[in-house]
Amino acid sequence: MTRSFEHHIRLGVNIDHVATIRNARGGRHPDPLRAAHLAVEAGADGITAHLREDRRHISDTDIARLKSELTRPLNLEMAATPEMLAIALRHVPNACCLVPERREERTTEGGLDVVGQRQSLVPIIADLKSAGIRVSLFIEPDVRAIEVAAALHADIVELHTGAYCEYAAADDAKGVAHEVSRLAKAAAEAAAAGLEVHAGHGLTFNTVAPLARMPEVVELNIGHFLIGEAIFGGLHAAVRRMRALMDEARLKVAGRVSA
Repeated sequence: MTRSFEHHIRLGVNIDHVATIRNARGGRHPDPLRAAHLAVEAGADGITAHLREDRRHISDTDIARLKSELTRPLNLEMAATPEMLAIALRHVPNACCLVPERREERTTEGGLDVVGQRQSLVPIIADLKSAGIRVSLFIEPDVRAIEVAAALHADIVELHTGAYCEYAAADDAKGVAHEVSRLAKAAAEAAAAGLEVHAGHGLTFNTVAPLARMPEVVELNIGHFLIGEAIFGGLHAAVRRMRALMDEARLKVAGRVSA
């Protein structure tokens, strides 16, 4: 059976933790916008930034500068709150990815509970779409979550890859195989439901290939790992290597899927 296949898989680079380093001391250095420009030069197709309620890394000023100066699409990660909705409608990024958010967490710990929050998400999604903003829902690779995302008329689902990456870090081959299978099944189901499929959270040089080989996945969003690698070898080199690994994995599967 043939199916549509995008030979190019997009790389979205999350620059949140450039702002984390800046905020540790205050001032303007290092500048997240400079990092965004470097990432684009190195092969990033878009830039992701998460404006948190507590402003622990990205600031309102960062979002304004990114929107006005970026040469690639801006993906604004945000909690589904009235405050963040107002900010999104003011800046009109290319896309908004609705994510769960708790002040006590170090980073996003799981997918958005789209089943439990379905009714509260309806007006937020409607307002974003009315403004011409693409709506993405960051969800677990779960059948029910995909069904609800489609029913909510989201444009995109971003599959949470955290569990997969944790199994990989623990060298748990059985766990890795289970999560890769789960992610592949979810990607196929989401694409069949008419949703654009993205994935991300915790991906590294060693874990990116299985996701890049999934034909339905059109974009991977990667941040913390790339910023960490940039300390040792530079952001340009880190993004270029990730871009090359994704392209290599995609080429390997391209011949097995008819366009």
